[in-house]
Order: sequence, then C-alpha cells, then structure tokens
Amino acid sequence: MKKARTTYSVAFKHDAANLVLNKGYTIQEACNAVGVGYTAMSRWVAQLKQEHGGITPSSKAM
Repeated sequence: MKKARTTYSVAFKHDAANLVLNKGYTIQEACNAVGVGYTAMSRWVAQLKQEHGGITPSSKAM
C-alpha cells in the first residue's frame, strides 16, 4: 500500500525556508526541526532565494 504524499501550505514552506535564510539553521537542522526531507527543504530555500531576488516562482513552486 502506498503512503499518501504530504502537502504543505505556502506559509509553512516560507516559515521553514526562513529558518535557513534568516535564522542561521543549516538545511539539515531545519529539516529536523520541522520534520521534512532534505530535498524538499533545499527546493523551498532555493525558491525563496529566487523570490527575494525578484524572480516569480513557477506554478509548481512553493
């Protein structure tokens, strides 16, 4: 039986990525703190960096 994929709100993703960008957490520390995988957190951090740089995320972003 397959495990259902967890979905996260945009606000949750922003808060999680802000742990890395603004609070000094490493990506792994942020993953452990909020209970998400490394790949997802890395993607959220990269997307938030792009947003801060003025690049609008695609429809699949955050």
